[in-house]
Amino acid sequence: MIDETITVILAGGEGKRLTPLTDNRAKPAVPFGGKYRIIDFTLANCLHSGLRKILVLTQYKSHSLQKHLRDGWSIFNPELGEYITAVPPQMRTGDSWYQGTADAIYQNLYLLQRSNAKYVVVLSGDHIYRMDYAPMLRQHIETDAALTVACMNVTKKEATAFGVMQADVDHRVIAFEEKPANPATLPDNPDVCLASMGIYIFSLDVLEKVLQQDAINKGSSHDFGKDIIPAMIDRAHVYAYRFGGEAGRVTQDAYWRDVGTIDAFYQANMDLLLAESPVDLYQQDWPIRTYEPQLPPARTVSSAQGNEGIFINSIISSGVVIAGGSAQNSVLFPRVSIGNAAVVINSILFEGVKLGEGAHLENCVVDKYVEIPPGTVIGVDKKKDAERFHISDNGVVVISSSHQFN
Repeated sequence: MIDETITVILAGGEGKRLTPLTDNRAKPAVPFGGKYRIIDFTLANCLHSGLRKILVLTQYKSHSLQKHLRDGWSIFNPELGEYITAVPPQMRTGDSWYQGTADAIYQNLYLLQRSNAKYVVVLSGDHIYRMDYAPMLRQHIETDAALTVACMNVTKKEATAFGVMQADVDHRVIAFEEKPANPATLPDNPDVCLASMGIYIFSLDVLEKVLQQDAINKGSSHDFGKDIIPAMIDRAHVYAYRFGGEAGRVTQDAYWRDVGTIDAFYQANMDLLLAESPVDLYQQDWPIRTYEPQLPPARTVSSAQGNEGIFINSIISSGVVIAGGSAQNSVLFPRVSIGNAAVVINSILFEGVKLGEGAHLENCVVDKYVEIPPGTVIGVDKKKDAERFHISDNGVVVISSSHQFN
């Protein structure tokens, strides 16, 4: 079953809603959780599910992502038919970049055909979750499905941002609508909808046909949610697979987040700091792999002025030095330096950020290697911050790596 399966991870998203964090990197390459990249969660799922033939389709500002794949995920043995391969756009079917999720795979269909696989797992590289894909693959085979779509329950309000399905008692999908204004709810609960997670398993022979048909459809946007799935409902066996159901990682996780906006990204990081975090990074049977350089341990140290370095309820990564400053309810990536009397509250500091003496940050996300001058205050005066920085709908201040402090 697993040996007959190839995995395609869609990782070329521009991520405009995550700007400025995506000004110089693709969304799947955005740092997350103190030491990871967003794509590490999907790749770890593949690793633990036994899926070891993986194509990562890149496109937008892909250097950071490709470097991370090289440094952190060159772990499979090609001699055993295992691989994680980054595939940039090659324009094999025309003179355009990828026009949609379906088109991205259509342009690389020859790689799937050459793989001799029977089944294709299609994943997104920009979601935070743990999932064992093997039970979903078993259901796909047992039901003789043309397509199986992973789904989860969401509120009716949330459902307007998803593809919404209706399924019968046998889990066969009977209706699908992408981002509906008035989403269909469950028969037994008028407040809950069945939402697609953007996780698909196709039988390859079916996928070939539907992609070839879609490619010549001039009116198509070449997207799985908008075009492919709705067109398949009446013509093929399409089944829903319940995330967090009776199979897979039931007791440990039912957490899934699309971190496609600054506020969603910020909240998912803050979720890690909860006393009982809904996404537990410390599960020994399902570790999240990543790349991290060899660094000294994190430390707190008293400053020359006599202030103690302290941190409270925070994630502190390797190479962090808190020298007479403090961090509270924050996520600090490697090599962060917090100077004397500097304060960090409810913030996310990417690798190499330095805070000068007496600097004060609240509700901030700071990109790599930004140096905050001594005495700078950010996150307290929204009006003043709006003149200099990007501020999210919920008031999170983002300091980009290109910002120049006067």
